[in-house]
Amino acid sequence: MKTIRAPLEEVLIIEPDMYPDDRGFFLEIYRRERYEALGIGLDFVQDNLSRSRRHTLRGLHYQFPRPQAKLVQVVQGDVFDVSVDIRRGSPDFGRWFGVRLTAKEGRQVFVPQGFAHGFCALTDEARVLYKCSDIYLPEHDAGILWSDPDLGIDWPVDDPILSLKDRGLPRLQDVAAERLPAYTGKTP
Repeated sequence: MKTIRAPLEEVLIIEPDMYPDDRGFFLEIYRRERYEALGIGLDFVQDNLSRSRRHTLRGLHYQFPRPQAKLVQVVQGDVFDVSVDIRRGSPDFGRWFGVRLTAKEGRQVFVPQGFAHGFCALTDEARVLYKCSDIYLPEHDAGILWSDPDLGIDWPVDDPILSLKDRGLPRLQDVAAERLPAYTGKTP
């Protein structure tokens, strides 16, 4: 398993070992001790699977005050995956990192607590599997507008398919400071 540090503190790109043969491939998606060795010592308590059609954009989502870290992997198709540091006081506050994830490559992204997350489907169909460090709590659901000009995310589509909820999310500057996670140094 290989890891690549993203330009944002604590965001990791993980390349699990893939074993291809003439039948297809085998890929170990998660083994706790291997991720603990990378510094990801979280208990993942919920797995989610989303299916999206081409140019669907989901995000930028986060949960507050009970944040979720996510381990994200594409199991069908391709997506452009984005993490945004929204931790008050962070040296990377308001910065984003994007990476293309494909089912063929099997790469994963670890999105730490305190980051907003979103992705855009680049293929006719994309299925994204992600592990979460806390359960989804609708009363703590929050988000940032995907097209926030202050973030300047270079999405691969100008006119994405969005949910009604995602269309109405606020810009980061319009979220009250007490509704954002605080930076306390490196998180697990």
